[in-house]
Amino acid sequence: MNQQTFLDRAITSEFAELFDHIAGCSFFVKNADGEIMKANRAFYERFGYTSESEIIGKTDVELFPAGLADHFRRDDLRVMESDEPLLGIIELFFNRQGLPDWYLTNKMPVHGAGGGVIGVMGTVRSYAGQAMAIQPFVQIESAVEHIRNNFREKISVNRLAQRAGLSRRQLDRKFQEAFGISPQQFIIKTRVQAACEALADAQVPIVDVAFQHGFCDQSSFTKHFHRHMGVTPLQFRRQIWQSP
Repeated sequence: MNQQTFLDRAITSEFAELFDHIAGCSFFVKNADGEIMKANRAFYERFGYTSESEIIGKTDVELFPAGLADHFRRDDLRVMESDEPLLGIIELFFNRQGLPDWYLTNKMPVHGAGGGVIGVMGTVRSYAGQAMAIQPFVQIESAVEHIRNNFREKISVNRLAQRAGLSRRQLDRKFQEAFGISPQQFIIKTRVQAACEALADAQVPIVDVAFQHGFCDQSSFTKHFHRHMGVTPLQFRRQIWQSP
């Protein structure tokens, strides 16, 4: 039996179950249309489902706010069109307590029997859970936790450095090593993602969302939001309410 024959016979329902035994790891497979074709327990339970069958066929638009769904879809298309993996994507989601948790996502193309790309598969793991043993993260853990709990307030990067027992330059280097972005960019990205949640409430003026999430004014909020999400806050809000 050659490798291809073996793999064709071996990739069964048990494949996704393997990821249930990797602590904190969610696994998914989507077809070229972005529909979920396979998911492990950790993945579908994140969305409140009790069985895999409930999530099969659903797309990101049905699972996330429209703006985030579009963002994830662009990543999927990038993987499928380039036929190259997209590894080490740092993304932020909010837990049931309303606090931001960072996750590490890896996406890879799925190939059909003829060799062409027919979809994308990926894993999602808690960044803190995976990175606790990584030296750069250990050294900035206190700074990350402070941002996590206080991102709506004014945060001094110099104070963060003091909290971590590092110089400003050392803190910047450790954040670059751990997250690929600077401390200030980390703060802004956290605020933008938090604002995505708040924008779902159409009764809250956008200027209030800006102030409530640490931005000095609506102009600054719009600039940073567009840079991270590819749309303005107003466009993002409209997408949410126009989605099915």
